[in-house]
Amino acid sequence: MIAKNALVILALTAVTLSADFDYTVTNTNFTISQPSVFPGDDARYLYNYDRLRFRGDYTQDNLFVTFIGDGVNYLGHDYVNSTSFEYVKLVESDTPFKTQTTFYDYYEGNVYAKLYRLYAGYEDEQNRVVVGLQNITMGVGRIWTPTNLFNPRNTYALEPDETFGVAAISYTRHITETSDITIVASQKADYSFKYAATYKAFFEYADFGADIVSSDETFMVGYELEANLGDTGVEIRSEGAYIRNNDLIVVNLDTNTSHKEDVEFFQGIVGADYGFENGITVVAEALYSSEKFAYNEIIPNLNSEILPNLVLSNFYLGGTVSYAFTLFLDGSLTYIESFNEQNSRFVSPTVTYTLDDYNTFTLGAMLQNGPSGSEFGTFEDTYYFRYELSF
Repeated sequence: MIAKNALVILALTAVTLSADFDYTVTNTNFTISQPSVFPGDDARYLYNYDRLRFRGDYTQDNLFVTFIGDGVNYLGHDYVNSTSFEYVKLVESDTPFKTQTTFYDYYEGNVYAKLYRLYAGYEDEQNRVVVGLQNITMGVGRIWTPTNLFNPRNTYALEPDETFGVAAISYTRHITETSDITIVASQKADYSFKYAATYKAFFEYADFGADIVSSDETFMVGYELEANLGDTGVEIRSEGAYIRNNDLIVVNLDTNTSHKEDVEFFQGIVGADYGFENGITVVAEALYSSEKFAYNEIIPNLNSEILPNLVLSNFYLGGTVSYAFTLFLDGSLTYIESFNEQNSRFVSPTVTYTLDDYNTFTLGAMLQNGPSGSEFGTFEDTYYFRYELSF
């Protein structure tokens, strides 16, 4: 109902403005074999996940409106009746209105509709303003983005860039050809506000950015830096964030009670990219965190603003290698090592075959290895087959 009403409103808006209209429809289908998301649970599930996505874009002169809505279906009796799926149903956007319908059960599955993005805006040579359910981008990391407290990337997910939208007003002012400032005001599910400001500029040989995020629970100040390493073709980057949060839930397992504590820490990344002439592209990145957290500290904070920053190790080293074997066949491999009392690793290989402009097939895995009780040694491997149809 949410997506349907939003689409009707946007259609009426388009008629009123006599705007140009473009649309795409994409169906993404996963067949997945995965373990339970909870430590200590040995269950494994085989199920199908399907997302039918409609995107409509209206434009006229400097005005634009974008709507993205999803119909989502899970098929697999054991999975939709599992504790792991109950967790999926609890995860919602941090917005003052619901962006998805109730989950509806049927014989072997579960289905719901989701409003993914809905925003309108104005843009000219010096200004860009966007209002609505949108994506707020911060940071320069390819694997981790510690400065992004709005739409952080999740490298360990099947679709790392699929994130909930933010109900916000964002304004960007292009001060010069090489500098701009962006301010953001967003409203959360509890109707409180989160604010952000970013200044970016090109100085001599590098792009530099300064970020500030503030809410009732969190304060963050950070930096972004990107540059070319001379004439080598290597692009280097770094970002860092000092984070202070006064709403971290801490559970005492002995007394089964909980309380809130203040926490402050620094997280930063350094990385580099290089593309070889033979078509191989290499990305390397390291993450440092001055604090680390245990599973029993992370699970009670699933709705925290800083959940993606609650890491289990002080130091990670990661990299991605991608290569186009042919015009139709691509491969990639992501490797992440967690340096802790017991080292462990996450490996994600994928092979993608592009049949034509409309059909894409991907075979992939998320492999976790390490001693029992280590970060990536706690969970079993996940395997999947993905088929995407666009028209």
